Amino acid sequence: MKALVLTLALLSSAGMAAAQTRPSTVSRPCAASQHDVRANGAIVLGTGGYTYDRFVRDRSFCERDETTEPAFVPSRDSQSCFIGYRCKSRSNFFDD
Repeated sequence: MKALVLTLALLSSAGMAAAQTRPSTVSRPCAASQHDVRANGAIVLGTGGYTYDRFVRDRSFCERDETTEPAFVPSRDSQSCFIGYRCKSRSNFFDD
């Protein structure tokens, strides 16, 4: 019984670690990240080190009270690659 519990615990932790990996824009060509955003509509991509963000194809992937702003990220072949948009709150309360 203990072996079964230990095996399940190890498998579930390995599954969680695999679920947390995401493509990194800095290690891929700009076109690959652009394609992922267009194909998925919305996707979370790593942007270097431990940073990441959610990128969208258009406003239809944002909440009703959000708008889009252009998103530029570093890529393997460009320091400033336009890959799509970020959703941003329209409320002045939440603005940076």
